[in-house]
Amino acid sequence: VGIPTVLGRGKVPEMAAYLAAEFQRAGWADGDVEVVPYDTGNPDGTGIDKTAALIVRWHAGSGARRRPILLMGHMDVVEAKREEFTSDPFALAERDGYFYGRGTVYMKGGIVAVVRALIEMRASGFRPRRDLVVLFTGDKESHGLGAEKAVTAWLGRLGSPEYALNADGLGIRVADDGTPIGASMPTGEKGYADYTLTVRNRGGHSSQPRPDNAIYTLAHALERLEAHRFAPVLNETTRAYFTVRRTTAPAPLAGALARWLADPADAAAADAIEATDSEVGLTRTRCVATMLKGGHASNALPELATALVNCRLFPEASPDALRDELERVVADPEVVVKRNDNYPPTVMSPLRADVTAAFTKAVRAIHPGMSVAPSIVTGATDARTFRRIGIPVYAVSAQWLRVPSDLRVNQRDERIPVQSLYDGVRHWQIMLDELAGRPK
Repeated sequence: VGIPTVLGRGKVPEMAAYLAAEFQRAGWADGDVEVVPYDTGNPDGTGIDKTAALIVRWHAGSGARRRPILLMGHMDVVEAKREEFTSDPFALAERDGYFYGRGTVYMKGGIVAVVRALIEMRASGFRPRRDLVVLFTGDKESHGLGAEKAVTAWLGRLGSPEYALNADGLGIRVADDGTPIGASMPTGEKGYADYTLTVRNRGGHSSQPRPDNAIYTLAHALERLEAHRFAPVLNETTRAYFTVRRTTAPAPLAGALARWLADPADAAAADAIEATDSEVGLTRTRCVATMLKGGHASNALPELATALVNCRLFPEASPDALRDELERVVADPEVVVKRNDNYPPTVMSPLRADVTAAFTKAVRAIHPGMSVAPSIVTGATDARTFRRIGIPVYAVSAQWLRVPSDLRVNQRDERIPVQSLYDGVRHWQIMLDELAGRPK
């Protein structure tokens, strides 16, 4: 936490070197621990930031036949301002049963859990039956270039992993009174796409208004977008998630879940699910206006009005097809819809019985009886880059948080329960013993 690994400060290489030294001190050979420097920046050369990735290999014993398991995470964090925190966000503070500081939850706590789990397992005499490869990138919160390099320039160093376990995630939750709520294991992420809605007009003087006003035209188009509901979708993961969620949800939500699972064409049931705060974004693609600009003078009719619409696409959905749907939704030839990026559709990872069983065992060893289900996440991690080239990724978060009091990721006074950090180490040890340990 004391190393401010935020964009622009150039501190990620320092953290990578620190972690590398920890592995080497624990017995890893120098040749199995690599700090890989790389630069991020815009194509025109501006905004260059020096960062680094860490790659560590733990070789299996003789006779290993299965491909490696990749252990993923990222070392960079979001910027934090001193005046927005009770204490210095880049000086770890322990009080009231919590660790406070930027990255305690997202995601230096996850980095600590993976590193300590491996070091302690090695010290205990554990020898994996298949290679374990660690990859911590250094720019997930900004450019995501480390993940792209990992699946291209560095793929040979990773040993062609069979699948990856991602420490990036917040999948285990308990109520503020300590009651278990549930644990999720994301197997996919929603896609990301930005679109600009543009209206142009010949303008004029504000003293002589006309009905063809660019701002009004854009506003009406946004109202139609606000009212639109994209078609709900169920896939293997979300069906499994909602099947489990139905058993823990309060009565109104449980009823809607039962109706939708019985009839995926029941749009009203899906709408009721989507209207629940805890389930927003999990039933379909969602688009929302996030930026608005229009006009050029207080006494002139606007000649240009634009809105930026951010969409989070259901996995496998086509961003180009979504652009076409947005054109139908705004239903006005005066409104031009343009896609602003070229991100590919996201891909789901197939459910694996071995990973699901190992995650479930680790969760329930610490939280007996807790419900466990696969899920998708509405945000983004480095995992999407690996899924795109056919390497399945499973987010197996080891940290637990109290809800809602601990939901402070990238926010003021970010914190993690002290016990959650130590439980995270145990969680990873159980999982890795199940997946890479001796035959059961």
